[in-house]
Amino acid sequence: MDPALPIVALSLLLGAIIAFLFFKSYLGKRQSEVRSITDPDPGSISDPKKKLSSHTHSKKPHSKPHSSDKDQNKRHHPLDLNTLKGHGDAVTGICFSPDGRNLATACADGIVRVFKLEDASSKSFKFFRINLPAGGHPTAVAYSDDTSSVVVASHTLSGSTLYMYGEEKPKTSENKPQTKLPLPEIKWEKHKVHDRKAIITMFAAKASYGSADGSTIIASCSEGTDIILWHGKTGKSVGHVDTNQLKNNMAAISPNGRFIAAAAFTADVKIWEIVYAKDGSAKEVSSVMQLKGHKSAVTWLCFTPNSEQIITASKDGTLRIWNINVRYHLDEDPKTLKVFPIPLHDSAGTTLHYDRLSISPDAKMLAATHGSTLQWLCVETGKVLDTAEKAHDDDIACISWAPKAIPSGNEQVLVLASASADKKVKLWASPSIPSS
Repeated sequence: MDPALPIVALSLLLGAIIAFLFFKSYLGKRQSEVRSITDPDPGSISDPKKKLSSHTHSKKPHSKPHSSDKDQNKRHHPLDLNTLKGHGDAVTGICFSPDGRNLATACADGIVRVFKLEDASSKSFKFFRINLPAGGHPTAVAYSDDTSSVVVASHTLSGSTLYMYGEEKPKTSENKPQTKLPLPEIKWEKHKVHDRKAIITMFAAKASYGSADGSTIIASCSEGTDIILWHGKTGKSVGHVDTNQLKNNMAAISPNGRFIAAAAFTADVKIWEIVYAKDGSAKEVSSVMQLKGHKSAVTWLCFTPNSEQIITASKDGTLRIWNINVRYHLDEDPKTLKVFPIPLHDSAGTTLHYDRLSISPDAKMLAATHGSTLQWLCVETGKVLDTAEKAHDDDIACISWAPKAIPSGNEQVLVLASASADKKVKLWASPSIPSS
């Protein structure tokens, strides 16, 4: 007999014992894992009632926070009237029609939507879509001469394009009246404007000052330093200015079509006047004033409805109201009427600056934003009327007041619209102003 055989046999026996113990331990762990997945409380298997009560008890501490989170999401701010959903991407621009009954939204999904606001508190809104040519991402939108004419700024890799969409008058016959209005089609388009830079803001106004003929003038502001004026109906360029301030933050045109003002990289605000010819057309644009007083860059500005004042917000932590109804041709400078500290602070108490401003059509309330926070201020006193923290789930990209009160239930209310990268547009009622 080979003396090595007993050693080999003993080795095999020990190996088999070790393997058996290993697999037994492994199977035990697997059973424990399966049991823990199917029944988190193995001790309650024998008693179904005990199992049910155990599960109910174990979920109680977790159910309340989840429930309150949901309730918090459902609970609206008192001024929150409605949310316009259905956008497929960030909403980059909004604009009310002159009558306030339509709201056009520009979305990064390449679609402009026009919502019919028959009732701001409605559970659903009718809207139609304008699909931009392939590859274009709308960055701003403005109404032209009427509620059916919309000008859209679109950006592609080759630069910015302006499209004016308008509706054809419905064709009717005695036998077959047309029941549906045709969708808007492109009336004019301008390509590679602003030296291929993106258009960041676009404002429109009916030219009613002096000899102006009432045409809509649109001011498009690029991310560079240039601003171009367009005739809304024809698309003709009627003026061009350059801020020469490194980069623009935004630019606006006064409601009467007389002035253009730009907030740019510096603390000064430059103002130009549009000069109209006897035939009512825009003839030239000339530099007339500068607003000097802020100590840091002006982030946003807006004209008051009467076109005689400008409200500015600056990174220096202040708001200023300026009187621009001056005899500038006699070297009379615009006056600072009021200076308000921005009443918004972070957790450390540091004053924050406003990103956006919009004044109500009655000139009594100023809406302002910082990030996702929305505030309403009294123009007369600068006091906070209300605040909506986290008004959106992302930074607010644009805000705009409806030019007129619109229906909400059984009453007419002034409505503010806000849009964000969270794919939503919200409608807000105006706060009440305490009587003095």
